[in-house]
Amino acid sequence: MPAANRASATCRVYACEGTSFPRDRGRCWPRPARERQNGGVLDGPSTRGRLLVATPPLGDPNFDRSVIYVLEHSSAGAVGLVLNRTGSSSGRPDATLVDAPTALDDVDATLAVLEAWQPLLAPPRRMFVGGPVGDDSLIAVAAGVGRSSETWGALTPSIGTVDLTVAPDEAAEQIDRVRIFRGYAGWAPGQLDAELDEGAWMVFDAVDDDVFTARPDQLWRDVVRRQGGSLAWIADAPDDIGAN
Repeated sequence: MPAANRASATCRVYACEGTSFPRDRGRCWPRPARERQNGGVLDGPSTRGRLLVATPPLGDPNFDRSVIYVLEHSSAGAVGLVLNRTGSSSGRPDATLVDAPTALDDVDATLAVLEAWQPLLAPPRRMFVGGPVGDDSLIAVAAGVGRSSETWGALTPSIGTVDLTVAPDEAAEQIDRVRIFRGYAGWAPGQLDAELDEGAWMVFDAVDDDVFTARPDQLWRDVVRRQGGSLAWIADAPDDIGAN
């Protein structure tokens, strides 16, 4: 499973090459394009921009029935965000952020970031828990258009990361909805490839609404169900299949 105790990021918000990727020991996670430069070789195809959907039962409470959007997957490792775990800035599950900006006064820097970006936050307006690594880091994913810029780092034609140090009004010219995550899921070199070979994850194409779902508690079932066939049955099975 993704490493839960890997070296955490060194500051709250990161801007690497126009994006908001986490740093590991002071360096940005490399982009797949650098594979040719470094001579790195993946065991299988990159899952960047796709979904990792936990195969039940996963046996790890951190990732059971998780849906992860992959930001990077190269020979240097992989980074992704859990899309269906909500929480407050402290990471407590199911703690909503109140809508009134005045209620966010006199709180820590994390809530100050959320207050500034609240007009662009996709509902539900909550802090999402992106994973167990780097819980002092914030990573923002946004829906937008256009080429990568200092504000927007495109992952697909319509999804990318946004630099949270940029003024939201400036970013709004290129993006129209944002989701902010505390922490991320990280894999060491070759670790994700090994887990894929073991069948721990199903890999599916992502649609924009997966990243910004308004019902994260149903996302695992929604993604699996739309694959059709026998997977649709799995989506509707009880959480504890062995109980029947």
